[in-house]
Amino acid sequence: MSTLRATTGLTIAQYLDRERDSLEKHEYRDGEILAMSGGSARHSLITANVIGELRDRLKGKPCRVYASNLRVRIPKSVLYTYPDASVVCDAPQVDPDDPLRETVINPTILSPSTEAYDRGEKFSRYRQLDSLKQYILVSQAMPRVELFLRRGDGAWLFTAFAGTEANAQLPSLGITLTLAEIYAGVDFSEPANELGGSAKR
Repeated sequence: MSTLRATTGLTIAQYLDRERDSLEKHEYRDGEILAMSGGSARHSLITANVIGELRDRLKGKPCRVYASNLRVRIPKSVLYTYPDASVVCDAPQVDPDDPLRETVINPTILSPSTEAYDRGEKFSRYRQLDSLKQYILVSQAMPRVELFLRRGDGAWLFTAFAGTEANAQLPSLGITLTLAEIYAGVDFSEPANELGGSAKR
């Protein structure tokens, strides 16, 4: 997330109007607009793998998988953002403040990148979504997936899976993702900002 191009003091309506015509994606947080930085080749490959695996396993289920172009709003706090991947299992509920109906407010699963912001402040905001059942952080530095599952009492249960032999269970969807497929084609011996290997499909 780049804070060098922050714009402050704009309303939600002004943000949505500007975002509609922008060639770049921006996050809106507490009246501040922040330009979102681009991802590395490794990040793009991992994200594509995650979305592909989710889609394959959710076929025939009443859930839809969305890529990072889907904007999500946290209604209880002023945050508009673009997770790497989102899953919506009920009928999509659109943000009433978005006249073009391009923003949803009821994701079941969210998977952003593993920056400190996503792990801390953003996750604390995401937890305000009543619809959110599971939060997934996928490491770009090593084969590791961290899952946060909302329990019936509202508490969050943390589980980590490491190594390409591991399988990450997503109880809220009733599916399992293999880390071998999530990291297919990723060469950890190369820098994260370079292309490394081809996807094993």
